[in-house]
Amino acid sequence: MKKQFLETGKITGTHGIRGMVRIQAWCDDYDFLKKFKTLYLDKNGVKSLTLEKIQPNGNVMIAKFRGIDTIENAEKLRNSILYINRDDANLPDGAYFIQDLIGCTVFDDNSKQVYGTVSDVTQTGANDVWHIKNGDNEYLIPVIDDVVKRVDIESGEIYITPLKGIFDDEN
Repeated sequence: MKKQFLETGKITGTHGIRGMVRIQAWCDDYDFLKKFKTLYLDKNGVKSLTLEKIQPNGNVMIAKFRGIDTIENAEKLRNSILYINRDDANLPDGAYFIQDLIGCTVFDDNSKQVYGTVSDVTQTGANDVWHIKNGDNEYLIPVIDDVVKRVDIESGEIYITPLKGIFDDEN
């Protein structure tokens, strides 16, 4: 089942004395996160923060939330996990939330053989790599058009045509 509220980062500390915070973002880039007006402090979307400003700063983002105007108030947010509402996100075709991919069953597109389930995703820059777990075995699948044929998040199914040698001893 897809989560409505998705983890997107963690507040790691304060920045300055006027209530700004440092965020370790767990999304692809700054441009994605800056599109949100509201971030949430819990996985049920009960406690929300209105984002007034966000900007990159090295390997973190610096953010200002409405009503958080002092270092003391910002300090209270330290170590908070931030969530987005999936309804507020607009993903391009062929893009998926990693949290939705984890646990999907991976099938051979032709034979319908089950290869395992997605256990993790590594973002390499060139393309993502899915970790497919089957018992004690783990296989790495490049997320490229030649391999990934169909992704159905609703049913939790992914269909691939694996490269030779990934699931067998062929070269």
